[in-house]
Amino acid sequence: MVNVPSPFGGSDDTFDGYGDFVPGHAPAPGEFLADHDVLDGREHLAVHRLARELFEERAVYDMTFGYNLARLNNDRRHPDAGYRYAVERSEAVDGDLPTPDGGSRETEGEGARVLRAEFTPTTAFCPQSDTLTRGSLRAWNGLADRHEFDLVRVRVAPVHQRATEINAALREAETTLVERGALPDRERRGDGDSATPRDGFDGDAVPESAGRDGSRTPF
Repeated sequence: MVNVPSPFGGSDDTFDGYGDFVPGHAPAPGEFLADHDVLDGREHLAVHRLARELFEERAVYDMTFGYNLARLNNDRRHPDAGYRYAVERSEAVDGDLPTPDGGSRETEGEGARVLRAEFTPTTAFCPQSDTLTRGSLRAWNGLADRHEFDLVRVRVAPVHQRATEINAALREAETTLVERGALPDRERRGDGDSATPRDGFDGDAVPESAGRDGSRTPF
């Protein structure tokens, strides 16, 4: 997908390199990552490089800045925004969270391998946080053959004013994924009304034309 032109996109010298992990330009790990193995340095970069590829394929773009959401981590104008990751420790899991069995991947015979991804938006009222985190959840779990994790849990950081509502919806989708092996076909709008698949979505499918010419994205 090509970059979507935006007056807020910045210039090349606005960003750190994709191969650079700059601690002062990364969001602090929040409560969703607490008590788990937070990724830093090369480990963070390896996971985030994969996120960039998955987001590109599934057109998870920040429409304010007109770029792949993964690039927000490199945007020096927003050093506290973007994704942080942690490998989940099973002993620290909330008892109400669904537990994948891990029996269908390379982890067969071992415990399930789960990645936690926490998104910190640029502002507490970012209107895209709902769609961006749901898009991220679909990208990570809809393209699960690209990585070693049995499940990727996604949450928005509590700094967002609607974090409780957004995370409840993400948790519900995650439960459906674990129980049924697929994400729900239909989403719920913020006003509680049932909605049809967003912009042609049907399950994890992405329209072939989505975002290819910058005129349309599914999120």
